[in-house]
Amino acid sequence: MSGEKVKAVWYHVARLTCRVFCSVFFRFRLYGMENIPEKGAFVLASNHQSFLDPVFCGCAVRRLLFYMARDSLFENLFFGPLLRSVNTIPVKRGKADIAAMKMIIKKLREGKGVCLFPEGTRTSDGRIADFKPGFGLLCRRGQAAIVPVLIDGAFECWPRHKKIFSPGAVSVWYGKAIIAEQVMNMDDRELSQVLTETLRQMQNECRIRNGKEPYEY
Repeated sequence: MSGEKVKAVWYHVARLTCRVFCSVFFRFRLYGMENIPEKGAFVLASNHQSFLDPVFCGCAVRRLLFYMARDSLFENLFFGPLLRSVNTIPVKRGKADIAAMKMIIKKLREGKGVCLFPEGTRTSDGRIADFKPGFGLLCRRGQAAIVPVLIDGAFECWPRHKKIFSPGAVSVWYGKAIIAEQVMNMDDRELSQVLTETLRQMQNECRIRNGKEPYEY
């Protein structure tokens, strides 16, 4: 078995382990799995509520995914190799990391899936901040469809000020994909606005469905 196949097998073992973790510690609800493309390049563009969002966003997706994380996380002797083993690409904070961007575009052009959090940082109050426009370039250069992903409940389970998570209800909703041709016809600002507004609407629909107060924007 080649190195790439071994890595892919390990990724799916880790993914299934994370799925079990989510089921054990959280009342984990999934919606819209049918909206994930079965083939071709795609980007999961999600809001960012907690440290566990990459796990929440990716553990139910059967296709291979690639992630991005700040480079300082890779300095840990245990956590760094673990991140690399599950397709996580280090990104330098505070400046445009051209090498990381090229790597993401390469993966997309190979028809892979990528998980991104375009807010850039975790929410401080549960609300969704305006998406930063730079991710649009990656999507267009990679000729990728975009699936808006709403995570709700993770903020209550692990807000920024807490050192460890608490069990609770977490919902993940995969919205209708924006196909690559549509993405190509939108500039960065328009794409960011469309996705921000879409996810805010999804968030409030999800919160009302689960008996929570919707956010005001």
